[in-house]
Amino acid sequence: MPSGVPLPVLPADPRDSDAAAGFAIGPDFVPFAQRNDVFRRSWWDPAVRSPKTERFYQSHGDLGAGVRGADGFTQRDYALRNAAWHVSDQFTEARRDDDRREGFTDPYTQLRPPAAVRVPFDSPEAAAREVKRVARAFGAGDVGVTARDERFMYTAKCSDLTGTERPVDIDPALRHVIVIVMPMDRGLLATVPSALSGAATGLGYSHDAMTLLSVAQYLRNLGYQAVPSANDSALAIPLAIKAGLGEYGRLGLLINPHYGPRLRLGKIFTDLPLAHDAPRGFGVRAFCNECRACADGCPVKAIPQGAPGDPPPGPSYIKGIRKWTVDAEKCFGYWANQGTDCAICIRVCPYNRDYTRRGARWWRWLAGTRWRRVALWVHRWSGGGRRVAPAVWWGRG
Repeated sequence: MPSGVPLPVLPADPRDSDAAAGFAIGPDFVPFAQRNDVFRRSWWDPAVRSPKTERFYQSHGDLGAGVRGADGFTQRDYALRNAAWHVSDQFTEARRDDDRREGFTDPYTQLRPPAAVRVPFDSPEAAAREVKRVARAFGAGDVGVTARDERFMYTAKCSDLTGTERPVDIDPALRHVIVIVMPMDRGLLATVPSALSGAATGLGYSHDAMTLLSVAQYLRNLGYQAVPSANDSALAIPLAIKAGLGEYGRLGLLINPHYGPRLRLGKIFTDLPLAHDAPRGFGVRAFCNECRACADGCPVKAIPQGAPGDPPPGPSYIKGIRKWTVDAEKCFGYWANQGTDCAICIRVCPYNRDYTRRGARWWRWLAGTRWRRVALWVHRWSGGGRRVAPAVWWGRG
């Protein structure tokens, strides 16, 4: 173990509460087992797995499994989508022979050991400032810090390859979680539904893998333990909310003030003492109560129209939390039917805007006030969320 300054025990932040985060967690709450995630079920559960599911996964390696003549589903479109996934895939498949799919069912391990000497920081606040600066330098769009919360750790992880359940192998001593927001390309997502739009997802994961590994190795080079984690080991959205990175939206995703729902999430578990961020709201829940753009736009009606409530019956839903819950079977079924992932809900969400523009920042402010219905009217009047033909993205439209 590295030597140096002992790790202080940080007091709990009173702002970091379920109420502050907007969580409505009941006494019947049950932590989630990864095997019940709909993507993991698509590998082992006959209720989800089908020939179309097989072709969906096959198309990520064999372009012939998905290519067809429709605009957005040509070989060129699938070629770009799969190229965007390539870096992420290399890390995911690197230890396949060890029954690991890193980034999805297992944390990343392509790291050097921590340095023998631990570099001290003046305070947890100073450490958090430095880590955020480094994360942004490595490509993070936004970054926050929160405490590890065992309620949101998977009760067990599940191998895609063998269906075997194993304990989550992240040391409980790693008590601090750095949550990283990786934005996705807005122009590519404007073409959804299409295989071309799937390149935005692949690029998000590939960039996320590089950033997570780089930041984790930086912390290790300073003598601290750090484990980079993407979709594995824990539920990312509640940790991101606790880390002050946004609010939960009707479409079942995090809505960030800088990128809306157009993002991927990653996390790093570490023993470096870090000051924690507090949950922060900017009016998303109140706006989603008025807006139905994602629910209306979903082709299979997987997104609820009503108020947050108890989850539907089925294994893929977290029990004991009142929230908007997307019908996972309907959602993934649509992915399999079209042969690529879908993000129509992200495309049509009014928060999916370019916040480098002053008008978008004005709209975000308006959406967070009692004039939110005016903001919704502005979004509809301006044609927000309209699909762009893939041929136009390629410059042929």
